[in-house]
Amino acid sequence: MDRTGVRRALASLLVTWAVTRLVLLLFVLRVFAFPGADVTSDVSVIYQGWYEVLRHGTFPLDDVTWQYPPAAALAILSPALLPFLAYPTAFFVLACLADLVVLSLLLYTGPRPGRTLRGAWVWVLGVPLLGPTVYARYDLMVTAVAVAALLAGARHPRLMGALVGFGAMVKVWPALLLVAAVRRRTWAAAGITAGAVGALFAVAMPGAFAFLTFQRDRGTEVESLGALVLHVARHVGWHGEVQLNYGSIEFLGPDVAAVSTAALLLTVLAFGWLLLWRLSAVRFRSHTLADAAFTAVLMFTVTSRVISPQYLVWLVGLAAVCLCFRAGRMTLPAVLVLLAAFVTVLEFPVGFSHVVVSDWYGITLLALRNGLLLAATVTAARVLWRSTVTGTDVAALPLSRRAEPSRSPASGR
Repeated sequence: MDRTGVRRALASLLVTWAVTRLVLLLFVLRVFAFPGADVTSDVSVIYQGWYEVLRHGTFPLDDVTWQYPPAAALAILSPALLPFLAYPTAFFVLACLADLVVLSLLLYTGPRPGRTLRGAWVWVLGVPLLGPTVYARYDLMVTAVAVAALLAGARHPRLMGALVGFGAMVKVWPALLLVAAVRRRTWAAAGITAGAVGALFAVAMPGAFAFLTFQRDRGTEVESLGALVLHVARHVGWHGEVQLNYGSIEFLGPDVAAVSTAALLLTVLAFGWLLLWRLSAVRFRSHTLADAAFTAVLMFTVTSRVISPQYLVWLVGLAAVCLCFRAGRMTLPAVLVLLAAFVTVLEFPVGFSHVVVSDWYGITLLALRNGLLLAATVTAARVLWRSTVTGTDVAALPLSRRAEPSRSPASGR
């Protein structure tokens, strides 16, 4: 793409981002009312309540809804950077700034050799598909750290490790970005950073790791893949109930523990597949780090006992990084994630009342959303395996090597 084309593409991206983000801000600031449940109460009630506790130097030990690693306190306390704004308004503004940081990173890498602006378009279009929920949770801030880590991975392994370690201390899942890291410096930097941050909070603030107990006792959330079994069971005589439990709407009653155990077993199987892939992979290209991270987070999201709407922003961010690489092969899984994001906003907040009562409209929305995520997971895993293990993904090879079928995996390493 020539300079004129690049400038036009950048202008289109920036204008689209500005318009869509203005609309999101108008929704979370309640200038316009978004259909369905109020998604801003988590900030104005829960986050602000935690803020009042955290700013006095302790974690909310008596609140079982606090289920986050210690560095999450930084996200909750961040509105203090804008003391001239009310807490909710400051939080929404900072979420928008984190959104802009991700876009800036994608725009910076897009015009470079071997890269493309497709990833920036995935981010610009994917985030507003989730509706105002995306600005009313701190997951967007964590995603910004994860995107920065992946983009730094190829040239700055220590920086990637430090960002991953910090991100894991904010919301655990960024640790999955290390699944394809091959340099010891990356792992060492991640471990040192996570250990240092954890130790600092453990010394400075009581209850830094109480979240481990609270997280262990969670049940099956109504939007998870396993919850579909219980939604259908309610129509054939199952007498469980839906209640607010540990900060989310969960199923309670007979057989719920079995469904939760099944979800845990699926997570173990996902981990086993990733371990097998890691031991079998022989070809690591520039985009493999991002592809593997995207696949790993998809697997652990789909098999989780909880699939909250804001989790989709993690997947949108990782999909955007994957599509930054011209040779990347994750286009179809990325499209499936974008479709899932659109269905997610129809499920929450627009149709959440239907999900809670398990009517067929709510079940259909949930089955469609989770089905798209499951399809994206299977597709991403297949693409990752073929491009790194079996070597059958010919389209991913450089032109100079497509005519060399006799080249062995060992020499490809």
